[in-house]
Amino acid sequence: MPTVIGHHDVKDKDHWLASPKREEVFGPLGVTNIRTFVNPQNPTQVAVLMDVADMDAVMAFMKTEAAAEAMAYDGVVPETLVILVEA
Repeated sequence: MPTVIGHHDVKDKDHWLASPKREEVFGPLGVTNIRTFVNPQNPTQVAVLMDVADMDAVMAFMKTEAAAEAMAYDGVVPETLVILVEA
């Protein structure tokens, strides 16, 4: 099961940290051990570290309207999203 990092900018760090959306959208896809990170020098830069059972399912989900809606709810700046997969 690969570990994945997604880093991106957000509009409001506190809202992003408090949001239930990560668990709501990734949990049903078999994503576990979700951890959040914030750049202390620039709190609009954040990251999520998670274990992904099915990368194909997660990557397919990321192309959906539901993913776009979850990112919008969380205040994610979508054009800044970078996904890194454990090598």
